[in-house]
Formats: sequence, structure tokens, C-alpha cells
Amino acid sequence: MKLTKFSNRGILITLVSILMLTTASISAQKRKKSGPCANPQTQSEMNMCAGEDFKVADAVLNQVYQQLVAKLDDEEKALLKDAENAWLKYRDTNCEFVGDQYKGGTMRPMVEAGCLEDMTRKRTTELRAQIKERSQ
Repeated sequence: MKLTKFSNRGILITLVSILMLTTASISAQKRKKSGPCANPQTQSEMNMCAGEDFKVADAVLNQVYQQLVAKLDDEEKALLKDAENAWLKYRDTNCEFVGDQYKGGTMRPMVEAGCLEDMTRKRTTELRAQIKERSQ
């Protein structure tokens, strides 16, 4: 009996260790950037990196959107398409407004891209919630 407890505890410790190492590795990979985005020094680099961050967020959104579309019937797909088009217009217009306070300034592209990234990540979370609700 003691041998079984020890074996189970050993397995549990091993699994927890693997989970912690995996989580640490994933976190490090998310933070690790290459090139000028590893440590942007100029406003131009900051603008470029903010744009790249938005592109990544947008690609994830598109993947999640396609996952949701795969779960919908034709009527729901049409509704989602209308909602997504309205949301895209709102996101773009809102972020243009947010960036407008820096009109003529060199940091405007960074501010606008940061807004686009933030809103896109939030929309991705919303779509993931819809996938989860429809999978139950």
C-alpha cells in the first residue's frame, strides 16, 4: 500500500513539475521577440513593433472566427458576418479616434496599433466564449 502511495505521489510531483516547466517555457516564448522588437529604441521601431503585435492579434482573431463559423448553420453565419463587419467598422473608427489625439505626431501609429491590438484581443475572447457556449 505504501508503495502505491509513493508511486502516485511521484507521478503527481512529476506531472506538476512538467506543467510548471511547460508554463514557464510558453510564457518565455510569448515574451521573446527578435530583431528591433526585442528592445525597440526609436519611435519608428516602436511603431513598427506595435503594428506587428496587431497583425499577430488579427491573425489569431481570424483563426478563432473560422473555428466559430464551422459550428454555425447558414443563418447564424450570416448574422455573425454582419456582426463582425459592424464590429470591424467600430474597431477601426474607434482606434482612429483614439490615435487622433496624436494627430501629426510620430507616436500616433503606435497608439492606433495598440488600440487595434487591444480591441482585437478582446473580440477574440468574445468569439472564444461563443465557441465554448456552442460546444456545451
